[in-house]
Amino acid sequence: MVISDRLRPRPVGHSWFDASGTLIRFAAVSISRDDRALRIVAILEDMLMLLDDVKTVVASTLQMGSRVQQMDAAAPLLGAVPELDSIAVVNLITALEEHFGITVADDEIGASTFETLGSLAQFIERKLSR
Repeated sequence: MVISDRLRPRPVGHSWFDASGTLIRFAAVSISRDDRALRIVAILEDMLMLLDDVKTVVASTLQMGSRVQQMDAAAPLLGAVPELDSIAVVNLITALEEHFGITVADDEIGASTFETLGSLAQFIERKLSR
């Protein structure tokens, strides 16, 4: 799921998410149907799939069931989801590492990573793009 840098559009405001945490979906509507636009749409679809994958791992690890499916990128995690205590954070990091085939060092993750579902997805996207 690593996206080539030459195909990657620049995120708006250094983020794939707008101020409300909604994944930016402008490309499918506002760009004509040329090859570049189709690549942008494909990248945005990949980001939506990544958010869904993160939701699946969060739901499974925290045993949240279908509650997580109602969450969007702006949904708060740390401090808002009772299941996400300090031990669950460690378990979630391990589950994300296994699911996405990444390694997370202690010094590259903090509370802000778990602020929202979107911030967690952004962290995973950055790890996958390295």
